[in-house]
Amino acid sequence: MTARILLIEDDARLAAILQKLLTREGYAVDHVARGDEGLAQSQCQPYDVILTDLKLPGLDGLSLISQLHAAKPRLPIIMMTAHGTTETAIEATKLGAFEYLLKPCEPEELLDLIASAVAHSQRMTIPVELGEAREARFALVGNSRAMQEVYKQIGRVAATPVTVLIRGATGTGKELVARALYQHSDRADKPFIAVNCAAIPETLLESELFGHERGAFTGAQTRRIGRFEQAHGGTIFLDEIGDLSPGTQAKLLRVLQERCIQRLGGDETIHVNVRVLAATHQDLEKAIAEREFREDLFYRLSVVTLRLPALRDRAEDIPDLVRFFMQRHATDLAIRDPSIQPEAIAWLQRQPWPGNVRQLENVLRQAMLLARPFAVGLDHVQQVLARNAQALDIRHLTIAGYITELLDRAQRGEVEDAFHRLIADIEPELYSQAIRLAQGNQAKAARWLGVTRLKMHDKLTEFGLLPQRNPPPPGTA
Repeated sequence: MTARILLIEDDARLAAILQKLLTREGYAVDHVARGDEGLAQSQCQPYDVILTDLKLPGLDGLSLISQLHAAKPRLPIIMMTAHGTTETAIEATKLGAFEYLLKPCEPEELLDLIASAVAHSQRMTIPVELGEAREARFALVGNSRAMQEVYKQIGRVAATPVTVLIRGATGTGKELVARALYQHSDRADKPFIAVNCAAIPETLLESELFGHERGAFTGAQTRRIGRFEQAHGGTIFLDEIGDLSPGTQAKLLRVLQERCIQRLGGDETIHVNVRVLAATHQDLEKAIAEREFREDLFYRLSVVTLRLPALRDRAEDIPDLVRFFMQRHATDLAIRDPSIQPEAIAWLQRQPWPGNVRQLENVLRQAMLLARPFAVGLDHVQQVLARNAQALDIRHLTIAGYITELLDRAQRGEVEDAFHRLIADIEPELYSQAIRLAQGNQAKAARWLGVTRLKMHDKLTEFGLLPQRNPPPPGTA
């Protein structure tokens, strides 16, 4: 699905550069030069993101942001400015801007921010279907008894203001459940902010959640508005809640108890009206016993607990999941009328799936690449799963230990080319973890690995890891 961006910029030369850059990335871009024209355009056309200058004829940027946010609070607005002070940019954020950029900015920085804003927008606007899913892009698929119970629980608590703790193993679809709860709530017309607590360094997480004042720590050159403030009136989803540090746990407890926050380095009490949804795959009861997680926070978070079943416990849903994933990936893999042999489906139903639905989707995508343009057969899925199992073995070894083992096997004649075997085993895991931590942002992952974006794209395609354009965090179930 092509994301639509409205660019509001009165500098014709800069507008042409930005429009070319964004179009090349696959976005559909409309451009207007005046603030009042941008406001009118946004009211008659649906957009995923608005990118606007601060100084504009017709209607200045701050007034534009204020009116846009009042009319469409879920629409991410990115403000660019080469004028005024950083306090002006901060004021824009308080009025509802998703983020701001100071000109001149690097193209990669802009693209990263656009990708983040588009993903943020689509989390709120693209519905999550439950049970039957034909043309849906995102869905909790399956009509097993276990999934029917999940749908009933979503229906019971979605419209209530209670805090919900979503529990389940990695890859079972916890974020999709959170989005379904949000979309069926009375806050569905307000912001939905998702934060992966495990993907943000501990030193930055408090700032990300609660914001900070200028000078609060080294490098804090401006004030930052945190995610709780941005979610005011709406919903915040805290994924991997078990990874919170003790200090952040204490501050989160205060938010749940008093409905207020304090920015790092500040003493102002800021009241926030936010519904909290949280998720974890960890054993929080064990963490409490080991004094790694606060018991009082646990009870505040788990007013309602919703448990997602592992894929091995609902094998009868696998045929529906297979059809859903194959149809979803057929377009970007340029495969017409994708099909799979019945014996392949039967074999998939007998597998343990430690990575749950996410692992099944990855295996199917790789098998489709291997089989195209023919039907996916039993040999294809077996080959992919066996190859992935070999790569997974390295997760349990240090690099030095793995190399020692590999060279021992080479000495015994079991491996003929240890160097290329090492690369073949490590590369998929390296690229997989990089794109996961970057939440699907290829430019960011490529920068971390020190490779070109083209090579990043090629490797993701080779390993069956290529995300869709502007993907949501993984977790379809």
